[in-house]
Amino acid sequence: MNMRYVSLSILTLLMACSQQLTPTGRPADMDDPILTVWQQQRQPNAAPPFFNQPAPSVAQTGYLANPNVQTFIRYQHQTNGLDMQYLQDFFSRVGYRGNIIPIMNRPGTSRPWYEFRTGNAGSQKISGGRRFYQTHRAVIDQAAARYGVPAPLIVAILGIETNYGANKGNIPVAESLATLAFDYPRRGELFQKELGEFLRLAQEEKRDPMGFVGSFAGAMGLPQFMPSSFRKWAVDFDGDGRRDIWNNIPDTAASVANYMKQHGWQTGGKMLVPAQVAESPKIQALVDEKTALNYTVGQLRQWGVTPAEPVADIEKAFLFRLETAPGQFEYYLGLHNFYVVWQYNHSRMYVTAVQQIARGIGGNF
Repeated sequence: MNMRYVSLSILTLLMACSQQLTPTGRPADMDDPILTVWQQQRQPNAAPPFFNQPAPSVAQTGYLANPNVQTFIRYQHQTNGLDMQYLQDFFSRVGYRGNIIPIMNRPGTSRPWYEFRTGNAGSQKISGGRRFYQTHRAVIDQAAARYGVPAPLIVAILGIETNYGANKGNIPVAESLATLAFDYPRRGELFQKELGEFLRLAQEEKRDPMGFVGSFAGAMGLPQFMPSSFRKWAVDFDGDGRRDIWNNIPDTAASVANYMKQHGWQTGGKMLVPAQVAESPKIQALVDEKTALNYTVGQLRQWGVTPAEPVADIEKAFLFRLETAPGQFEYYLGLHNFYVVWQYNHSRMYVTAVQQIARGIGGNF
């Protein structure tokens, strides 16, 4: 990413692979470096209004004295049924994090695949994934079997998102979301929506909203779910009454698997296959298209694309290429399951890295 945003999911400044990513914690080959998968999960017809009337910054007024915050409070109470006292109490306690604004505004630097791969799908990431899987194999395999999603894929997502939980982020989610909701107009609509989701999430989980931590953009836990993703796809897999994606491996593994299954993961299907091409303006045009399953493999064959592995002509696919060395490129067909993982994070390099980590752990897709 997207932005599985975070994932995309998604998304933390402290991620092990952050030196390879944009300031939002995502690869820079996305269609929009800020618009990650978790940002694209919003439903336009159901989105709340954007409370952004001219007003001083919340850094000057504080939250409760800010008219946009007061309008947001009334909306959440009237439309989503949140208690007024709960909302007033939240904004009387939440802190301001102005230092994350420059991070969000910092432009991403696009890196070629051969550099991105080193930090995000190299031998250390794969060996770390093998150790993590060995340690938690029983519960990860249970989640994989329940949802029909390969265990190595689940592990790979956690590896690239937070280095298997080592870098989950330590910023209070309440502070990051409140700051971005009312002092970052560029994506204020998104973060106001996520803040509303977060306030409902805290009530549903029966937790103090000040107790959640995550990335500077509000992504949470080992899989870096945004609040809207958490509410839709997080799972209480061990039945203890909480969906804990910060410390609970059964819940985390099942949540990632559920996300993939709900987005259409096809059990037994491949993610990508290498391809040979006869370079032409048509091939270049295909590579330059945005990521979408617009063509069948049969159509792509007619335009000069030859899969290097067996794949049915009726399968939907898109063509992309990665720079494997300076000025050298390899071509691939992204298949249905590639597109599923791309929903988690809108970056072809990210998804390819996930596939390579998973293959290194023992997957075959």
